[in-house]
Amino acid sequence: MDLRLHSSLTQVLTIEDASQVGYGRRTAQKLAEQLGMDATDSGRVALVVTELASNILKHASNGELHLRTLPGPVPGLEVIAIDRGQGFDVQDCMVDGFSTRGTQGIGLGSILRQAQVFDVHSDNRGTVLLTRFYPRSTTVKDLRLGVCQRSLHDDPACGDVWEVAISGRQLSVLVIDGLGHGPEAEEAAKAGALAFNRDAFADSGVLLDDIHREMQGSRGGAVAVAQFDAAQDRVRFTGIGNIGATLIGEDKPRGLASHPGIVGLQYRKVPPAAYAQCAGQLLIMYSDGLQSRWNLRDYPGLMYRHPAVIAAVLHRDYCRDRDDVTVLVTALETLDD
Repeated sequence: MDLRLHSSLTQVLTIEDASQVGYGRRTAQKLAEQLGMDATDSGRVALVVTELASNILKHASNGELHLRTLPGPVPGLEVIAIDRGQGFDVQDCMVDGFSTRGTQGIGLGSILRQAQVFDVHSDNRGTVLLTRFYPRSTTVKDLRLGVCQRSLHDDPACGDVWEVAISGRQLSVLVIDGLGHGPEAEEAAKAGALAFNRDAFADSGVLLDDIHREMQGSRGGAVAVAQFDAAQDRVRFTGIGNIGATLIGEDKPRGLASHPGIVGLQYRKVPPAAYAQCAGQLLIMYSDGLQSRWNLRDYPGLMYRHPAVIAAVLHRDYCRDRDDVTVLVTALETLDD
């Protein structure tokens, strides 16, 4: 599988009253139509978004819908419902006819049948429910990658950039946090992304030098590159600045260390660090718009959920709300030969 995924902002819709249910439905349906989905497929999206938004109001009084287009050979649409309600027992609520509010209890079962990808995490902190939609006429292998990216105050310019490249059994991931926020930070980060996309699988130390040269003349920023080779079962990581990165598996999490400096201005060259036996683990990378004091083990079962659910939970509970924020979670799998 060869694939390139480029940075894009997550569209966040606040759900606080009944009028916003209709707005969420129309927005999601329009996105589905823009992706080329027919009336039947865009209708599925509209049905599910209505149910998700209505459930937020019924069970949590307020929350958010996160919308993101899914690039690839067959484009898709991701819709995530997020709230801070009291949560529910997922196994019970998946059964048609079960309801905590005296309704017919057909919501979650219907959502499961309409969406090609479905996952949910719920506890006493709230609920995050993931749906992904593709045209029914196609067969799409789901990519176990989750991204939440939001600019400060929902500014159109975002100083964070992420990029993902997959080639055969290799994965290369970039996260850049341009210094500050706004258009100048975005310009710096996009300059670095250009260098990454020219040769995403070059040695990460060499790649960082190329990114540094491309970012010169800008305000610079923090940069991290993680490269997973499934054949060697190894991650090579190079980071400069305050990009956080962690490998999470059954054993103790492994932090991937970054070094001081500002790429594009000045930093000390360091060799890439190698981490063995990574297959089956999660790679989580995030800008400093996210607090670093989180621990997935505080959320029983969360590490086994879809990476998009994990990214959304971390964004919900640990976003600083004073900077651009990016959270990228990917499952390090064997990948295709």
